[in-house]
Amino acid sequence: MNSPPVPLPAERVPPGTADWRTPDAERWLAAVPARWAHPLWAVLALVVSMVWYIAESPLAPCTSAEPCGTDWSGLGMMVVLVLTPYWVWRQPRLALAGLAAGLVGFAEDGGFTESFGEPYALAYPVAAAFTTAGIVHRLALAGRQRALALEAAGPVAQPLPAAALTFRRGRFSFALAALMLAAAGFGSWQAQQVADAYEERAAGASHLSGLVVAQEQDDDGIDILKVEADERTHRFETDFPESFPLDSQVDIVVDGDWAALAAEPYDAFGWESLALGASAAALAFFANGVDGRTRSARLRRRPLPVLRVLVREGHEDGRTWVFAADDPEALRPILHFHSLLAIDEDEDEKGNEGEQGSESDDGEADAVHLTKVRQILTGDDPPPPLREAVLYGAPYTGAEVALAARADADDPEVLVECSVTAVKAAVPGVLTRAPKGRQRKSERRSVEEVAATMTPGPSLRVWRAHGLSRAVGLCLLVVQGGGIWATVDDGPSWVWLFLPVALSWMISAVATTLTWRITADRDGLWVTGAWRVRRVEWDAITAVRHHEDGIRIGTGKGHDNVDLAPTGWAWLERRLGREPYAVRAADELRALQLDPELRPAEEAPTSRQGMPAGPPLVALSVLWGAAVLLLL
Repeated sequence: MNSPPVPLPAERVPPGTADWRTPDAERWLAAVPARWAHPLWAVLALVVSMVWYIAESPLAPCTSAEPCGTDWSGLGMMVVLVLTPYWVWRQPRLALAGLAAGLVGFAEDGGFTESFGEPYALAYPVAAAFTTAGIVHRLALAGRQRALALEAAGPVAQPLPAAALTFRRGRFSFALAALMLAAAGFGSWQAQQVADAYEERAAGASHLSGLVVAQEQDDDGIDILKVEADERTHRFETDFPESFPLDSQVDIVVDGDWAALAAEPYDAFGWESLALGASAAALAFFANGVDGRTRSARLRRRPLPVLRVLVREGHEDGRTWVFAADDPEALRPILHFHSLLAIDEDEDEKGNEGEQGSESDDGEADAVHLTKVRQILTGDDPPPPLREAVLYGAPYTGAEVALAARADADDPEVLVECSVTAVKAAVPGVLTRAPKGRQRKSERRSVEEVAATMTPGPSLRVWRAHGLSRAVGLCLLVVQGGGIWATVDDGPSWVWLFLPVALSWMISAVATTLTWRITADRDGLWVTGAWRVRRVEWDAITAVRHHEDGIRIGTGKGHDNVDLAPTGWAWLERRLGREPYAVRAADELRALQLDPELRPAEEAPTSRQGMPAGPPLVALSVLWGAAVLLLL
């Protein structure tokens, strides 16, 4: 049975504060955006359509009349295009402005003209329309949630507690924005320096017309153009060799031993990329800072609606989860956000002046704090308590709120917390889940609980690589093949000395995730790993547990433990709402170890003991490396 919520002193509850009850909370939860309006789908649509358009749309050729230099207006548009998907997720109102600017640039680039005949050009305006519809839908339902919250709160309005009045947001974002802006300015300055240096040298150089006599690639795959002019052969790196066919005339600029293509005069791509990335980051941080500062100022501007609720801090992610006031079992969360403690600086100074505790008291307090830290690090700390709280502000998706509550039952002081992330509804979504029980060693299922789900019988019990484990193995196999290709492609080098070590680790991981197997019979376990099948008698097993995406079977002092890893990806399985298969397997193996009545009565034949896949994978890797050498 759960402990009762930590009560809030009656004098700290504003008069007339209404309880946010389950029926009102359910109406609020019903006013959430439809699944199609989740920002993830809009972001994917925008990114895919932009990449498709950039990859397929024809590029304007570089010519002597219109050389390929630094296009600052184009870089500015790229900053908007990069930021818009981020704003779709975090700042929907800014995303509308970004979408409008993107469509203007799309039109100037001739995209709408091409849209009638090319699917790649039609994709972006369709994605922008879909994104706009989703944003409008989300904002409309956020307004509906606000109206429902105001209706539940009634006419009572109260000012924020004094501690929240001094709480400020945005400082860190502004500092990061300034840092990124300085990096963007430096990148722009360096790019302009490259352009100015070319212009200065070209002004006093000879302008010649040459003949393209050859096109080739160097050892690094860079396209090289050979041009004959004034009885000399010049070599130029080019990004667009198709613009300079053989036997065509090209304009070049020559000054002694220095020469450049007039159509591609200089390369400042690295500095331009720095300016682009840093500018996008600076604008993102600046917008976040302005948004946080504006929202926190809006809370302090006027009295706010108040609601009595229950809150609990998430043990794993530190989120503050809000429950209805009549939900003492915390069965159905309503919303969540991250929050920070707001401290009244005046009261804090007075408290420091009035503190005259003894050194022994300070030592006891430090010991208590160290004990709590140790419990947190070892996973033995108790779950955070459910607390009564007063919520300040009308909650809706994207809102800013504050709350007053006690930290725990041992602390009589009422603390004020302010949200530092936007309010989100606690509904099942693509990337959001409600709080679940901790997956900690202190809450591992008991043997009796596991045994209750197992049916005793004489047949063998087998745990083997499941779908997700095999998927992880196939991904690792692709990475292994690509790594072999990349290493062999560069030719013999010192890097080959590390290939056996890297391959042995990779092959072991691939073989285990693809074919791991544990077979339990009457006498013990047959454990199939990457390289061999090990026999472990029941009497030799001292412990079984899931450890770092693997299953560890302890065999006591003086003997090597049996480790089987990796056996999947437990984190992803939990994110998908499933119990990790390897965790369940370890629990059931532990139950068999401790309860002999659950063990099978049969003896496993050789065909049921499993076969390691490591040796065949070694042969396959050698054949793949040989094939790559023959193909190159």
